[in-house]
Amino acid sequence: MNDLLDHVISAHGGRERWSRIDGLQVEAKLHGPFWAVRGFSDRPLNETVTIDTRRQLVRFSPWGRPGHDLVFRADDDVTELRAAADGTVLESRSGIRSTYRGHDLTSPWEPLQVGYFIGYAMWNYLTTPFLLDRPDVTAREGEPWTENGEVWRRLHVEFPESIATHTARQTFYFGDDGLLRRLDYEVDVNVGVAVAHYVSDYRTFEGIRFPTRRRVHRRNADNSAGENWSIGIDIDRVVAGGRV
Repeated sequence: MNDLLDHVISAHGGRERWSRIDGLQVEAKLHGPFWAVRGFSDRPLNETVTIDTRRQLVRFSPWGRPGHDLVFRADDDVTELRAAADGTVLESRSGIRSTYRGHDLTSPWEPLQVGYFIGYAMWNYLTTPFLLDRPDVTAREGEPWTENGEVWRRLHVEFPESIATHTARQTFYFGDDGLLRRLDYEVDVNVGVAVAHYVSDYRTFEGIRFPTRRRVHRRNADNSAGENWSIGIDIDRVVAGGRV
């Protein structure tokens, strides 16, 4: 048994409550300089994000402009632009992860590449820490880490290939209260940039505790975070249900 993971799961709402939630609908704002660097937008993206909690299925509405939705399905590795009114597929890409090869830190991404990146990322973020409880995910406790006067316990996690995520090996940091404080990873689709991703401002929705503020920083060689953040995600509302 992993006592740290048990503590974490309980602190975020518990297995029994999570087992009764098969979908979530979230109001989110995505902002920060990263998006403009990738050629997508220099304005905040205000999105309704709907996910299936049992499989990697995500919808963003609107996407790019009113009347367009974006859908990411990991089961068949497809990202689609759809007409919101009737679901007509306007554009579709499969095997999109391979399309980032050869990019550098300033290469512009196509809208579907941006959609794939934020699609798998938001699904991971909204299902954490319950995602770590899956039988195909390996989590072991490592050495603690001290930051901001707190000692955080760390889980080193390995994801299977069947889960689309930033990278196979990631590290999650938890406070004494069992709540997530930070997660570290290298972004495979973003030339392997090392990231320190901070979460805060917890609120309870549907009996589950969610961080409503996320800030993503570059990670230094000494495991500290760079001063400036490049991606911000703010959540205003989470409700159970919603159809992808």
